[in-house]
Amino acid sequence: MTIESGTRRDVGAAVAAVLLVAVAAVVGTYIERTDGTLHVGWPPLYANWLPHLGPGTPAALAIAVAVTAYGPALAARLPWRALLAASAAASLGWILSLALIDGWHRGIARRLTTKYEYLQVIDRFNDIPATLRDYTNHILIESPDHWPAHIAGHPPGAVLTFVGLDRIGLGGGAWAGMWCIVLAASAAVAVLVTLRALTDETLARRAAPFLVLAPAAVWTGASADGYFAAVAAWAIALLTLAATRKARRPVVAAVGSGLLFGLTVYLSYGLTLIAVVALAVLAVTRTLRPLPYVVAGALVVPLAFTLLGFNWWEAYRILVERYYQGAGGIRPYWYWIWANLACTVLVVGPATVAGLRRAVASTPLNLREVRAVRGTSTSAARVALLTLAALLALAIADLSGMSKAETERIWLPFALWLLPATALLPGSRRAWLTAQAGLALLLNHLLLTGW
Repeated sequence: MTIESGTRRDVGAAVAAVLLVAVAAVVGTYIERTDGTLHVGWPPLYANWLPHLGPGTPAALAIAVAVTAYGPALAARLPWRALLAASAAASLGWILSLALIDGWHRGIARRLTTKYEYLQVIDRFNDIPATLRDYTNHILIESPDHWPAHIAGHPPGAVLTFVGLDRIGLGGGAWAGMWCIVLAASAAVAVLVTLRALTDETLARRAAPFLVLAPAAVWTGASADGYFAAVAAWAIALLTLAATRKARRPVVAAVGSGLLFGLTVYLSYGLTLIAVVALAVLAVTRTLRPLPYVVAGALVVPLAFTLLGFNWWEAYRILVERYYQGAGGIRPYWYWIWANLACTVLVVGPATVAGLRRAVASTPLNLREVRAVRGTSTSAARVALLTLAALLALAIADLSGMSKAETERIWLPFALWLLPATALLPGSRRAWLTAQAGLALLLNHLLLTGW
């Protein structure tokens, strides 16, 4: 099937995704009203129904209209570096304006200061080595001075980021929120760099407006997971540049990729699954040349934390117990195993669903075709393999039972790699961009999200 065919099936896939969300909302509302076991306010999202406008509304509408109307044409003709800069700026504006629909304090400055968040425990890290040695003793709920949910649920790299900001005079929720937002905006650039190196520049340019207007921006606005997504994205981008030897210094790119991979798994336990996307990059490029340098770089952060007294494996073992002590032990697996996918639809939007349908159709079906993926005529197949690898990572996370609810936030680092499937959509794609922007605007204006 060519990129120019199958529009009706694209629409059909998007409609099916909408129906999935509707069923998840209806069934979830019934469960929550009946026994309250979902622990979310507006199933399947961790949010509450609260129609509202805010200071970010005019800017969000303006950016949505501008990118929809002019984004595809500008993406096609801007010089490459200018496109990267424009994508970063537009993505930053989109994330910021959506966050500001909830107002400065509620949307940004206070997001990371609630009782579950990282900034609650900054003062407990005055002696960092001592705190790291004692970290696992405060994960379980019955332990003395147990960590708030997000600190207990993540390795210490996450909270130490905000401790570091505080130490250099950038303390408080506003600085923490802006740190996450600015870095999250850079993730679009990382994906573009990856697509250009792994596939071709044309497909990267086609994906650019969709990376900017992704509904995921609703949750990257002052969510630490937006920051995590950016770190993981740049790890993949540097790996791709090293594997394709399109970096000026491939060895430096490979070591840099490894350093970021090492940091990634100390930001979130679940981000070990980003290795699935990394393996897809190596499979498509058919080289293991950068791997020794990546591994060398990846050992640095784990070695540092281990020497300081933090045991990642022991902490994860205890975390699993803590997970089932809380809402994770109550939320029904049978519902979330498919409702999580409905959350993902809302994160990536209908255009991405349509693109994923094309990705499946473009996937090489036999070994000979897989070996041919390096050819210039198979760029669509490369995009397909990359996005389907991200989908596989989500499937593993879903089946694990450790991702019951809140996946609109938790799965952001993986959902980001589903967005390139939009490059496979034919025509001007303005209708699809309108759907993407409209979904994000509706979500942010009708719901008060928890992140």
